[in-house]
Amino acid sequence: MTYDFAVIGAGIAGASLSAQLAQTARVQLIEAETQPGYHSTGRSAAVYDPHYGPPQIRALTRAALAFFQSPPPGFADAPLLTPRPALTIARADQMDGLRAMAAETGGTLLDAQETQARFPLLRPGYASGGLWLTTCHDIDVHALLQGYLAQLRARGGHLVCKAPVTGLRRDAGQWTLHTPQSDHQARVIVNAAGAWADQIGAMAGATPIGLQPKRRSALTVDPPSGFAVDTLPMLDDLDQQFYVKPDAGRLLISPANADPMPPCDAQPDEMDIALAIDRVQSALNLPIRRIAGKWAGLRSFVADGEPVVGHDPQVPGLFWCAAQGGYGIQTAPALARLAAALILDQPRPADLMHHGVAPDQLALARLLP
Repeated sequence: MTYDFAVIGAGIAGASLSAQLAQTARVQLIEAETQPGYHSTGRSAAVYDPHYGPPQIRALTRAALAFFQSPPPGFADAPLLTPRPALTIARADQMDGLRAMAAETGGTLLDAQETQARFPLLRPGYASGGLWLTTCHDIDVHALLQGYLAQLRARGGHLVCKAPVTGLRRDAGQWTLHTPQSDHQARVIVNAAGAWADQIGAMAGATPIGLQPKRRSALTVDPPSGFAVDTLPMLDDLDQQFYVKPDAGRLLISPANADPMPPCDAQPDEMDIALAIDRVQSALNLPIRRIAGKWAGLRSFVADGEPVVGHDPQVPGLFWCAAQGGYGIQTAPALARLAAALILDQPRPADLMHHGVAPDQLALARLLP
């Protein structure tokens, strides 16, 4: 069977866009791993934060809120968002930066005593102040990904796993995708391959977009005995040297590292884990006797930090949906709608434009010589 669209990569970008396209087209979603969302999607801390990221990421995040709050009937069995206030802390030498952040975000400035009260595990005297944001939420990544995959199936789309693309060929306006299992045919290829997007682009004859995967490590630890963490806010410091987030009765901590890496099945570096523990223990009264779990994921960026969404001007029939960085979960509902409109040559959704989404600032042309 020849499909209208072959989407390469079944992370959140590929799954959400495939479901969107399947409303009106024949779609095949092709995944190299044994299951969708194996890499970055399945390893995300998954916070909805409309103040996080560069300008177009923030616009897409704002535009995605309506979907998160009111997904289509039957999309998920439970809410996709759970309120999780965020607290950014600052030492005395960081307070000017905190005030500037408060002016930009509209958050509430807290003094040292108020900051301590919002996060009792803080070491007394560590933070001179804090910034309190109530616009942040936890995202149920599993429900979001499975909801999109269910939509894809219900709309007649097809998912194939364990099918790494090993070659691409275009003849007479049709692509053939070679995989170890079999060949697949499609009129248009959508490159949603995450950290591997430049490799897929090269197979298609495209100019590289300069994609750089960056590893972030994280671990979970037990809280102090008898301390209930589920109602705590997400905590980070102003310079983004670490963050702490409640996670199923434990605390998820990370050094917020961004280590350049080649595309790979990222594994946590022991130095990063030690760094996370050291930074967090300098700020919190948090004895860490054991590590409950540790992992790493890749967050892939181009030079300006914004996603790459659009037709390749040099390769007919190739569409990019890549470089979501660490923001792919929170932007997925809006990014999928924008990408589908661009692929299908439909009007840009007015609500996305209202929130400041600018397709020209996401287009591949901005990165080409």
